[in-house]
Amino acid sequence: MPPRTELDERFATGELDPAVWLPYYLPHWATRAGSAATWGIGSDGLVLRIPAQQPLWAPDQHPEPLRVSCIQSGEQDGQLPFLALQQVREPQPTFWGCTPHYGRVEVRMRMRISPRSMAAFWMSGLERTRAESGEICVAEIFGDALESGPDGPTAAVGVGVKAFADPLLTQEFEAVRMRLDVATFHTYAVDWAPGALRFTIDDVEVRSLAQSPDYPVQLMIGVFDFPAKAAADDVVEPELVVAHVRATPLP
Repeated sequence: MPPRTELDERFATGELDPAVWLPYYLPHWATRAGSAATWGIGSDGLVLRIPAQQPLWAPDQHPEPLRVSCIQSGEQDGQLPFLALQQVREPQPTFWGCTPHYGRVEVRMRMRISPRSMAAFWMSGLERTRAESGEICVAEIFGDALESGPDGPTAAVGVGVKAFADPLLTQEFEAVRMRLDVATFHTYAVDWAPGALRFTIDDVEVRSLAQSPDYPVQLMIGVFDFPAKAAADDVVEPELVVAHVRATPLP
């Protein structure tokens, strides 16, 4: 069966579809047990959260203490290393759940984050070769970049391309300040074509780039907690609620 490139995921069955999603974050670096997401499905969709008792991810390797609840639609041993000459901790089966190559990809989500946490939706190359490692970041939002003003809340939304080991890509990533209340649902999307990316929030263009990866990618949706940034009055348990995920190939 060819890899799946189209998706209309509304989390309506009450379970994660095992043919599409893995509820682990890069488990080859940290084992499945050590990378498992805390998740559930409620009336608004998939809920990813990080309770106080959730363990650190790869605590003996990652340079900064990190906890994460993430789902991903692909898995390839050795992808997305964060150390030089890093060795796989626990080998995983190669998994291609939904791996689009061009088209429109979108997520509708809301989040509850604090200055010590962030949430993101991004797409990473599956690294059949190391060069196929580029990333399309559709939305990366840190809690310490949320602001309130007389005209309402704003957020700095990270969008763009991270080249990593892809020699054909150029790093073009920027946090764009938007009038946005991230605690309410918004649709974050990218229209991805050969040599072009157009990023939107609620169908309003945020940024356009004249480059794009030319290989399949996996979808990654997660909420992250950075314990080293904890403050005495920080009582927020990070949470990300995902109403739908869609991937539509080019016509």
